[in-house]
Amino acid sequence: MDLRPSHSFCQPSSRTKRSWFRLLPDFSHRLAFSALFGAALLVVLSTSRAHAEFTVCNQTLDVVNLAVGQKVDNADQTDGWWTIGANQCVNIIREELANRYIYLYATDVFGHAILNGSTEMCVDRRRFSIRGIEECWQRGHIAARFVEVDTLEQVRWTYFLTGNSP
Repeated sequence: MDLRPSHSFCQPSSRTKRSWFRLLPDFSHRLAFSALFGAALLVVLSTSRAHAEFTVCNQTLDVVNLAVGQKVDNADQTDGWWTIGANQCVNIIREELANRYIYLYATDVFGHAILNGSTEMCVDRRRFSIRGIEECWQRGHIAARFVEVDTLEQVRWTYFLTGNSP
């Protein structure tokens, strides 16, 4: 007695084989086009300016508030605040760096300086963008000492804020 099925489900008929072969060129062309389109899209996205050029990573166990200073149109400018959680990074400057030196000032959530340098610039209690670094008090701002970060004229830079930062 032969127990083999008279009809095999694993083997397509010759008619089905022919229809598969007709589909293969269309499928392979579509696959090649999809791969080419995907590669082109990846190139466009990787060269776009959406990625950050100056990033600050908070490697402390505390939340910090950060202010940044830099030259903008040949004038000193400070901007703030960015809140950076513990062990998180924030994109501060989103275009390629035009300045060799970037200035940073950071406080804890109580307003105590945790990143304190030697370059005096202006900050405010709330969000701010301040042109000029002279006479902070007379102009209604707060004078703070920023740390100078030398980016070595690179177009991208990441600063790691640690518990041992200057």
